[in-house]
Amino acid sequence: MGLIALVMAGGKGSRMTIPVEKPLLDVGDKPMIEHVVDALESAEEVDRIIVAVSRHTPRTASRARGLSVEVLETPALDFISDARYAVKSLGLKTVLIVSADLPFITGKLVDEIVENYYRCRKPALSVMVPKAVYDRLGLKPDLTLNVDGRVLVPVGINVIDGARIDEAELEQGTLVVENEELAVNVNTQEDLQMARRLFDEIGQDKSKLKFKYVVGF
Repeated sequence: MGLIALVMAGGKGSRMTIPVEKPLLDVGDKPMIEHVVDALESAEEVDRIIVAVSRHTPRTASRARGLSVEVLETPALDFISDARYAVKSLGLKTVLIVSADLPFITGKLVDEIVENYYRCRKPALSVMVPKAVYDRLGLKPDLTLNVDGRVLVPVGINVIDGARIDEAELEQGTLVVENEELAVNVNTQEDLQMARRLFDEIGQDKSKLKFKYVVGF
């Protein structure tokens, strides 16, 4: 039995300074929100998709409904608060939380993440990319963490036990993915340009991506 995927698509995207809602920015042949939904629909470990929107993303909500997935409006506080609201209001159990601005995510990657969550036997799993990958791309991550002596960057993909969402701090496992593509979490114009360049390089065929995993439970 698969789990529920929660796509976070309610942010203002204020750093982009553009009139288009960020999840609707085209990367390759379609908007980012469609890349994410397509990946989740193709994942064997996912059997329900919910897109969390807000008053800041009404057009994203309309597009998501057109993709025949569920839509939930959140209070538009911040990523963590809105995710907590969605999990609690819907009574979600095990849930995969994915940012809507990850255009290179694939169904195969999603399945690998979920399988590692169950394998780690902890209430949460966070997906991270080494900061060295960002340095190589010339990108500046918003947050870095020191995990067992490695400087890592959370990419906006987590699996959690929804029943424990109110706990102040959950013990979590870490799945490190050493790929440039997953480092491109589109928050700035520079990120967007990099994402579009990488898509051009792979010929807009994400099946060519071979993700490299380093598991640290």
